[in-house]
Amino acid sequence: MKLRIFILLIITGVFTSCENYLDVNTDPNNPTAVPVKGLMSVASIRTASNTASMGYHTSYFVQYLAGPNAGGNTDTHQEINANTTWVNIYNVLSNLSDMELMAEEQGAPNYVGAAKIMKAINLALLVDAWNSVPYSDAFFVQTLKPTYDDGQQLYTEIFTLLTDGIANLQQTTTTLIMGEDDFVFGGNLSQWIKVGHALRARYLNHLSKTSSYDPNAVLAAIANGLESNADDAKVTYTNEVRNPWGAVAINQAGLVLDGWISQQIVEAMDGTTFGVVDPRMEFMFSRTQHGTFRGTRNGAGRDPDVVDLRLDASTLVEGTFYADRTSPVLVMTFAEQKFIEAEAHLALDNKFAAYTAYLAGIRAHMDMLAVSAAERDAYINNPAVSVGEEDITLDLIMKEKYVALYLSPETWNDARRYDFNYADMTIPDQLNPDLNGQFSRRLQYPSSEFTTNSDNVPRVNLLDRIWWDQN
Repeated sequence: MKLRIFILLIITGVFTSCENYLDVNTDPNNPTAVPVKGLMSVASIRTASNTASMGYHTSYFVQYLAGPNAGGNTDTHQEINANTTWVNIYNVLSNLSDMELMAEEQGAPNYVGAAKIMKAINLALLVDAWNSVPYSDAFFVQTLKPTYDDGQQLYTEIFTLLTDGIANLQQTTTTLIMGEDDFVFGGNLSQWIKVGHALRARYLNHLSKTSSYDPNAVLAAIANGLESNADDAKVTYTNEVRNPWGAVAINQAGLVLDGWISQQIVEAMDGTTFGVVDPRMEFMFSRTQHGTFRGTRNGAGRDPDVVDLRLDASTLVEGTFYADRTSPVLVMTFAEQKFIEAEAHLALDNKFAAYTAYLAGIRAHMDMLAVSAAERDAYINNPAVSVGEEDITLDLIMKEKYVALYLSPETWNDARRYDFNYADMTIPDQLNPDLNGQFSRRLQYPSSEFTTNSDNVPRVNLLDRIWWDQN
């Protein structure tokens, strides 16, 4: 049923709203009205695909992925043009603005609430990558050249959207019942409420380098957040409508080289860096034809010894948890929330609670991947992992969160908060010389903005920091 709904939406062309400032060719004398339920289907699945799209860029920055050829632009932190990701996020935000307005007019606060939660997710993707972006006058055709809102002020808007969205979802009277049109939770409003609180904890945690960081506020949000892996916010794909990472794996299998795994994450998991072999590797990427896991150094391209481009290096591959064509795209998980909780408790010097949450995060991620209980417990009980509450550190929390958030754009936010202090993480070969030996801290604005809105685009470079990424 969900697949039929999605195909119908593709046919009727509702992925873009007539009120998005990017859509300049719409005939204003022939307006189109899309039902709230149709907009819900589009927005829910596209929020997941936007998460994957941003993750495709950031996975090179945090060295989940590496380019198979030396000196790849993303691999070496060049000024990439992320125009497609930018446009797709704005299309969803425009659809959500329409959905919110129409749902309010029709007396459907459940849809209003879900729209606000998804707006917060998509807006955060923009701010965390570009900082100041168009928002206040970017919708409903106020102008074709919208001004840019300040990133810090937009974070206030993100928290307002979450607060109001949760309040809307808690209302009990509605004219429309949400169900299969919701690709995330199937109309389960209690799960939407939980993820609203979990997202609040995530975005509050982004403030860890600012004077506004309040670990007690983070923990208060978590108290109402996700309760188990069953509450994960995700969209699961089908054979006909493929997971975006599955499409990368299919391309790689066809020798369209992509989705090569970085040496950094392989060595973080194969015992090289931490002295403990992580059983999650086979759930995340391929073995070589020799039965080993082999990463590629960022910026250096494939090793000269790699003869078979499909079999002599680890890549994204079908049949794994993340990159099968029917795999889910994860938007917010219980495992992520547990690591946020661990970090907040550690900031309060509550080591027992921090250690407990840290171990629970590892267990949650392993259970999500369906690692066997024996392998899971052997890993957790290894002295390099179960260090005891007195020895719990931010380094350990971030090391395990790095694995648990594989391919998520959220890891780039962590990396910047953490100043890229992951063990043995080094700048890529052939790094962009403009970065002076440093990791990039943001994306450059897309080419479409310089073409259509140049007077308003902030002039930045890749070392200019997002507002919460303070020195």
